[in-house]
Amino acid sequence: MEQMKQKLSDRFFWGGVGFTTFIALVGTALSLLPFFGKIGAMACAILLAILYRQLFGYPEKLRTGIEFVGKFILRFAIVLYGFKLNIYLVFNDGLGLLGKGILTIIFSIAVTMLIAKWLKADPMISLLLGIGTGICGAAAIAAASPIIQSKDEDTAISVGMIALIGTIFALGYTAILPHSGLSLVSYGEWSGISLHEIAHVALAGAAGGDDALTMALLAKLSRVLLLIPVCFILVFWMKRRTKKEKIQSKIPFPWFLLGFLLTSFIGTFGMEHGVISEHSIDLISTMGTFLLTMAMTGLGLNVSFQEMKRKALRPLIALLMTSLALSTIWYLLLT
Repeated sequence: MEQMKQKLSDRFFWGGVGFTTFIALVGTALSLLPFFGKIGAMACAILLAILYRQLFGYPEKLRTGIEFVGKFILRFAIVLYGFKLNIYLVFNDGLGLLGKGILTIIFSIAVTMLIAKWLKADPMISLLLGIGTGICGAAAIAAASPIIQSKDEDTAISVGMIALIGTIFALGYTAILPHSGLSLVSYGEWSGISLHEIAHVALAGAAGGDDALTMALLAKLSRVLLLIPVCFILVFWMKRRTKKEKIQSKIPFPWFLLGFLLTSFIGTFGMEHGVISEHSIDLISTMGTFLLTMAMTGLGLNVSFQEMKRKALRPLIALLMTSLALSTIWYLLLT
């Protein structure tokens, strides 16, 4: 408690918070431009943070504030992310999609890790990419990273790669749509069950009109709901692993996921009973996205180009191969 009070009274602490806020604002502004809008605010902010680190080094004096944003604000942003999840909609209209979401997650993690092992890729980054591909991109990576105790730079690299590949695939889906042979509803389901981020799903789904977009978002929400059980499985796996390998490490209980579940219920039933307006949910979601962008900035400052070059190429190949396989299989099943 005393340590926290000392942090809050430290001008360098607030300087670190302000620094990540500034880069997040610039990244958000960049995302409003035509080209940068395709990759999103989080990826723009991470790229800016990585560029700053290479040109000027890590701002050591601001470390306490930056680390606070990269850890505590990150968890709070995940809690707010829960407002995007309409549990009522998933359980009433998307139970079949929930089953498909489970298959997508199992396939994504298993295939990514198998390819990564074959390529001798970095296992931690590969696992984060498998989780991000299977569930909901950056948010899933951010939720899983403290559980599996990944390095900040590994988390940032993974988020950047998910944003890049997801954007390329989303644009590819819109180009394929007129020649896909899929109905618009099936196209929406294909987008929602196989693309990485909610933003990517929205981008691809919108190309098919309202019906396609609705189905795409419903399929994606079914996968987002599965973030909670997947993270608890990771907790169990990490505890078994540390015990088996006799590693002296305490696996933290992901309390923030309970917050995620609580905000999901509040958002779902609050809107249904008129306690919370859709406009309020949108505002909270926007704030959560910005806080997540701030957190990604803090993580991006830990990335070294030399480490990125050494670590990133093989996991990127694994991500690309898994994404191609996932898209192809679901396309064939839905055709």
